[in-house]
Amino acid sequence: MDVQQYMQQLGQAARNASRVMARAETMQKNRALIAVAKEIELAKPELIAANQADVDAARANGLDPAMVDRLILSEKAIATMIEGLHQIVTLADPIGEITDMSYRPSGIQVGKMRVPLGVIGIIYEARPNVTIDAAALCLKSGNATILRGGSEAIRANQVLANCIRKGLEAAGLPGDAVQVVETTDRAAVGMLITMPEYVDVIVPRGGKGLIERISREARVPVIKHLDGICHVYIDDEADIAKALPIADNAKTHRYGTCNTMETLLVHRSVADQVLPKLAELYNSKSVELRGCELTLSVLTTIKAATEEDWGTEYLAPILSVKVVSGLDEAIDHINQYGSHHTDSIVTENYTKARRFLREVDSASVMVNASTRFADGFEYGLGAEIGISTDKIHARGPVGLDGLTSQKYVVLGDGHIRQ
Repeated sequence: MDVQQYMQQLGQAARNASRVMARAETMQKNRALIAVAKEIELAKPELIAANQADVDAARANGLDPAMVDRLILSEKAIATMIEGLHQIVTLADPIGEITDMSYRPSGIQVGKMRVPLGVIGIIYEARPNVTIDAAALCLKSGNATILRGGSEAIRANQVLANCIRKGLEAAGLPGDAVQVVETTDRAAVGMLITMPEYVDVIVPRGGKGLIERISREARVPVIKHLDGICHVYIDDEADIAKALPIADNAKTHRYGTCNTMETLLVHRSVADQVLPKLAELYNSKSVELRGCELTLSVLTTIKAATEEDWGTEYLAPILSVKVVSGLDEAIDHINQYGSHHTDSIVTENYTKARRFLREVDSASVMVNASTRFADGFEYGLGAEIGISTDKIHARGPVGLDGLTSQKYVVLGDGHIRQ
């Protein structure tokens, strides 16, 4: 296969399809989403078999356990994909929405209309559910998309691609509105991120190395995040009955996700009360703790944390723990070592909570809640195409609105400029 020629063909087909998608009516897009859900239900045995073959191959090739975990499509995961499609159907269609209309002294009306971005290239590793989430969000927001999943999920992605094409065509939309790259040649990624004539934005989902490469080499805008170094800070005015399950859930609910807590911060006045209880919880789940000097004075048998630990996204049952003097030190630590993804404070003090929300420079900032809530499904977006820690265009979970732009619209009645 000539990869360059193949990718250009995908790009041209996507550009053509994007023009149709931009004018598609809401009902037509919703019919396509419902049809895709039905196709997935029908293809479930085939999908599970394909996914099992992917998982077996991944394990045989020594793929990292966290990556294998992301690769697995259980019955529940498939049901969640289908539920996500139906939830996106119920979401308001942002395309064509006109806001901020106002009369100018000249008599013209000026406002903004929400429009699709055009063609979105999405590059991701493992997680075949991303194929459906990304396709559905791009479809509902009137975009065309080119999906380049990891080679480890190629079999399941091919089954899903077939379901998506059938659903689109059943609704009278172009099958090329969602295209899954069929080659596992890495040169395809290099082509996809350097085709500004066909692709309007790139969304990478994967390891830090992949995202750094794409950010460095792309010739089109990139919506991204590099790390998920998330924190929970237990304040001296925290309700301990809330703090313990929050700190437990934020770390142990799942280890391989970007919204998993990697560093726990504890106020020194409650360290003696909180740390032994949490250590018992973590020990029961085989979580390795690495602590600062003050932590080690309370938990004498754990490992000492290094400077490198504070800036590490483990994606594993390992947790850094630091005892801090108060809110100021907690905020300073988060802003210095965090990745601007998701951070949470546990406190009953409203003033401190407000300060934490205002001063922590992250895409999602929480009060008395687990960091594991930081995803599009939990935020009511139906699904997400990724998490953005950028500050321009989209920040946090990227749902429908994040896949659109706005243009100015002007209404006149024969007006001319004097």
